[in-house]
Amino acid sequence: MAPEDIRELFSVFGPVEVRRLFGGAGIFADGTMFALVHDGVVYLKVDEESAPAFEREQLEAFSYSRKGERASLASYRRMPDRLYDDPDELATWARAALAAEGTQATEALNAACRSCSDSEVRHSLRHVLCGIYGIKGRGMARPRTVQAFTRTGRSKKAGRCPPVPSSA
Repeated sequence: MAPEDIRELFSVFGPVEVRRLFGGAGIFADGTMFALVHDGVVYLKVDEESAPAFEREQLEAFSYSRKGERASLASYRRMPDRLYDDPDELATWARAALAAEGTQATEALNAACRSCSDSEVRHSLRHVLCGIYGIKGRGMARPRTVQAFTRTGRSKKAGRCPPVPSSA
């Protein structure tokens, strides 16, 4: 499936960016990957909330061959075939997939912020990370900054939580 075809398919949903990814393509909206294409098939991001819709339609998880064995990625499920001909319903499913990605990213951010013991620093950290990564109710890929924080509230790079900015 050519990038132009993917953009046209998702045109009712809104503008999407298509990036080559592991022999297929990732589909991004606002910098967030919410779908992928492999062997001409679109797979949408799934979370606990959207999984029942995929299960009702018996749509399989994304699978691929790795070192001669089949591997699967349960967080992406095959898009229903009827959506290729129904752009309005596709837009609805795509919004749910984008929200599913946001849910996981927000949970990762919340976990990083909870790990910081000082409430003022935790609040500041959340605002800084949200500003840097543009989180507004939906997500982004888990940022390296968030990954750097441990359960002790210390940054692996800095050695401790960042100081609270002083009010001028």
